Amino acid sequence: MQRILLILVTFFISISAFSQDYEEQQRKLENRKAQILKEIKEVQTLLNSEKKKERNIFNEISNQNKKIKLSTELIKNSQKQNRVLSDDIYTATLKSNKLKRELKVLQADYAKTIVKSYKTRSEQSRILFILSSDNFLQAYKRMQYMKQYANFRKTQGDEIKEKTIELQNLMKRLEIQKVKQQAILVEQEKERKVLEDDKKVQNQLLAEVKKDQKKYGKQIKDKQAETKKIDREIKAVIQKAIAEANRKAKEKAERERLAKEKATGKKETPAKAKPVSSTKFDLTPEEKTLSNSFKTNRGRLPWPVEKGFISMKYGDQPLPGMPNVTVHNSGVEITTESGSTVRAVFEGEVFKIQNIGNIKLVYIRHGEYVSIYQNLSSISVSDGQKVSTKQRIGTVANNQEGKAVLKFVISQNDTFMNPESWISSK
Repeated sequence: MQRILLILVTFFISISAFSQDYEEQQRKLENRKAQILKEIKEVQTLLNSEKKKERNIFNEISNQNKKIKLSTELIKNSQKQNRVLSDDIYTATLKSNKLKRELKVLQADYAKTIVKSYKTRSEQSRILFILSSDNFLQAYKRMQYMKQYANFRKTQGDEIKEKTIELQNLMKRLEIQKVKQQAILVEQEKERKVLEDDKKVQNQLLAEVKKDQKKYGKQIKDKQAETKKIDREIKAVIQKAIAEANRKAKEKAERERLAKEKATGKKETPAKAKPVSSTKFDLTPEEKTLSNSFKTNRGRLPWPVEKGFISMKYGDQPLPGMPNVTVHNSGVEITTESGSTVRAVFEGEVFKIQNIGNIKLVYIRHGEYVSIYQNLSSISVSDGQKVSTKQRIGTVANNQEGKAVLKFVISQNDTFMNPESWISSK
């Protein structure tokens, strides 16, 4: 009996745990679905706006690629939702079958009790049953038995009522889950149709590029030349800042040494002169603390804009339709809404505001790390200003194709790093 009771308790605990886990999974999947749909809407808005401007087929292909990836993820998300629902329906079905069996046994036992009660229903029979006792103790026990028997009948009736209500609620839940599952399946079919249409559009764009590569050759060369020029200038700015910071630190150390000599009257042997590095910051204790804090937050830094998506990744990126042609990207390009606010990803100090042609850049130092914000239309900070995490530093400008694209770069000293591994995954 104890073993059966233990099995039943374990079963209901596992059912309860599964139900909670199911609700948590569904909540996460619904949240991710809402986020994907929001990103798809943003990409579609950009695709629609591009049709009104001078055409850049590579931007169209890039955004179309992003939409296809999001649509594919949306379908996978729906499939996960369907699997979670299927598991819940299966578990609920098992529980309902168990309840039906229990109800059947309870109702059969209750029917036997009613029949037995009917046969001994008269008040006279019950009195005679008590009076026929051999002694007072036996009469008392018979009275207690009749009382317990009445309570047992009531308990049986209450248990049947509770099980019936539980079964009815479970059956309603099953019906709701089945309707949800059917709706998800219908949604999946619509999503697949949208994905197929997007792939057709993408194939048409790729065929157009393949058909006339010469036509788009100038766009490619201009993009490659501009990117290389800006990267060289950014690296030069960082190296100059490193050399200047190290020179100041060296001069400060020398002034402190001379002041100490003057105060103590003792001459100290100066440290062996080292050439001032232009590739690595010599950090003060405070700068080391800031640098370590920045490093600790790798993968958790906020995005430099509130909305948007990465339209061009870090490193050598092949051009869509031209797998043998690559453009090197020293950071990530984030496509966002026109006029979006640009934010500092971490506390630090602005050490340079620069114009390269008509492109505005802001450099912020975080110890040995530097974050660079490229392609701003307006700037809200000044040289030497201390900034906090998420502080507004300006707004995004539209590029030559009329798209609001922020290029975001992170470097450790003068070495460019992949910013995607530093910012949060949203």
